[in-house]
Amino acid sequence: MAESSRPQPYQPGAVSLFFVAKAGVFAAAFWIWLLVLVLRTDSATGLQVLAATGAITTTLVAVLLGARMAVQHNAAIRHAEMKRLLVDISWNAFAAAGNAGGSGKIVPFPTAPGDGEWSAPRSVADRVSVVDRGVSERNGGRDRGDRRR
Repeated sequence: MAESSRPQPYQPGAVSLFFVAKAGVFAAAFWIWLLVLVLRTDSATGLQVLAATGAITTTLVAVLLGARMAVQHNAAIRHAEMKRLLVDISWNAFAAAGNAGGSGKIVPFPTAPGDGEWSAPRSVADRVSVVDRGVSERNGGRDRGDRRR
């Protein structure tokens, strides 16, 4: 199947991937630093606590940024698919309006009524002008004295 000429949808790319990779590198560095500190000494020191805190924090940041990038990527794909569906629906409706004479399962758009479908014109006797109406008919059946304030 040939590639479509449609522009590709927005998908989170280089910038998001940069921050995920950067957080991953920092997490790996903290984990290596913690491993080196643990292997050197027997007791827990302040540097080990700092390394452990940094390792856990940067790992969580990397996981959260990676999850956010995946969610944005999926949302961009869904959005692009929704736009394609809307274009297809509108194109099918446009085509259905052009093929309204044919039989099918597509309901055509309503068109202007033909010459024979217009309602019969009123005779002069059926018409009532505003001047001929009484005051109560012009105000919807109420006089000004009937209004509540």
